[in-house]
Amino acid sequence: MNFEQPAVKNPKRYTVTTALPYANGPIHIGHLAGVYVPADIYVRYLRSTNQDVVFIGGSDEHGVPITIKARELGVTPQDIVDKYHAIIKQSFADLGISFDIYSRTTAKIHHETASEFFKKLYDNGKFIEKTTEQYFDEANNQFLADRYITGECPHCHNPNAYGDQCEQCGTSLNATDLINPKSAISGNTPILKETKHWYLPLDQYEDFFKKWILEEHKEWKPNVYGQCKSWIDLGLQPRAVTRDLDWGVKVPLENAEGKVLYVWFDAPIGYISATKEFRDDWEKYWKDKETKLVHFIGKDNIVFHCIIFPAMLKAEGSYILPDNVPANEFLNLENDKISTSKNWAVWLHEYLQEFPNQQDALRYVLTAISPETKDNDFTWKDFQTRNNSELLAIFGNFVNRTVVLIDKYYEGKVPQYTDLTDLDKEVVEEIKTIPQKVATSIEHYKFREALAEMMNLARVGNKYLTETEPWKLQKTEPERVKTILNLSLQICANLAIICEPFLPFTAEKINRMLNLSAQKWAEAGRVDLVPTGHQINKAEHLFSKIEDEQIAVQMQKLEAAKK
Repeated sequence: MNFEQPAVKNPKRYTVTTALPYANGPIHIGHLAGVYVPADIYVRYLRSTNQDVVFIGGSDEHGVPITIKARELGVTPQDIVDKYHAIIKQSFADLGISFDIYSRTTAKIHHETASEFFKKLYDNGKFIEKTTEQYFDEANNQFLADRYITGECPHCHNPNAYGDQCEQCGTSLNATDLINPKSAISGNTPILKETKHWYLPLDQYEDFFKKWILEEHKEWKPNVYGQCKSWIDLGLQPRAVTRDLDWGVKVPLENAEGKVLYVWFDAPIGYISATKEFRDDWEKYWKDKETKLVHFIGKDNIVFHCIIFPAMLKAEGSYILPDNVPANEFLNLENDKISTSKNWAVWLHEYLQEFPNQQDALRYVLTAISPETKDNDFTWKDFQTRNNSELLAIFGNFVNRTVVLIDKYYEGKVPQYTDLTDLDKEVVEEIKTIPQKVATSIEHYKFREALAEMMNLARVGNKYLTETEPWKLQKTEPERVKTILNLSLQICANLAIICEPFLPFTAEKINRMLNLSAQKWAEAGRVDLVPTGHQINKAEHLFSKIEDEQIAVQMQKLEAAKK
């Protein structure tokens, strides 16, 4: 077997994907902090450095949770996915998540791509066929997916465990482990009946994974590497790629009536089908060895993106493998696990309505508390504090004071600076070095660290203005004031460049105030971004204060969810 797929050193282009959210509910802050905000920061940075990059997202619209929700509401699965795909797509756009394409797995191009992929593996003998016994509901004449079977957990004796997991003790189960199993559809006791499925023999790829991950990708995040290692150490097992269900991509074989591709098999192919939908020259983003493929996911998806999907790509033979999978841990809410079923969540579409024009406040806080190495916690009080005492009091205050003073003293025309003192030279040094620190952290997927460095430049500017007090020097040392305000304005222009990946709406506002078009990353570090004599515009507020009353409303909502 061919083991060649070293890390891509100087990529010609990037393919960046984000886990496909299930279209059976809206997006919440856990999804954002874990996957979508870090991915967007990374992609915006790559674009600013003139890289060729495609940013791929989409809704995962197959699978059992969607059929369960449809059955509960008495509608079709298509009704469910149409509703939530629209909500998810719009809320991502409103938060500034800058996908090149946001597609969906019910699209015709996806069904065709997934069918072709399966058929190629089937024709090349990459699957094994197995007949097993699975639970069957005689009243409804259908095989039951694990989630459609409930019963008593053999470990903690919770009477309402599911066929794949007990939510009370957290143990993974097989449906046949349950005591007194019942069909969630009819309430009857199901029978065991034989059914045939196709399996991907992961055990045949064990040597490949030992070399490719354990030897060649030691730079992956410890949580990712560790989870892969424990799976490989336990020994990989064949995994079914089809199941008995009527909702999904039909298995493209004769005698496969009532069978669809298992959602874990069809969903990652969605990255490929979305790229195909977006670009005619899609193959170079998936098959050229000089392309760097990066998957942004949460920790619950590590095995699928590091072992199962790579095994599928390897079996197909013509695709590149992921260069990195910077998975995050989970974000909790007010010291409790986010639960969509209990409505214990902060929903993105609701946040956008209740905090209008404050997208960057949420982006900022979710990056600052990003669960990069361990689970972290979002609290409304911390959100308020970070917005008011960091974004507003430091970043916003500095930019606003600078623009207001230039308008006041020079009618908005940029003054010329003369001699630099030692203090100014220190500030110039910070302007020159901070952008590179931000870049290095982003390239190593350390987004919290990158954000802190970006904020350091705002702190440098704020401290500089506070210490030099140009408003006190205007009458006695007018030339000195020109130097201070020119240099402060150069910091503002640099902030517009280096904050853009994190705070795109803020970057746009700064550029509008400075009367500049957006600049590329290579320009950051310069102290002549805004030329002498250039006319700037009036100041506008970058951030709004978040009041106690707004926080109280959010806490009341959570209290109501608890009850």
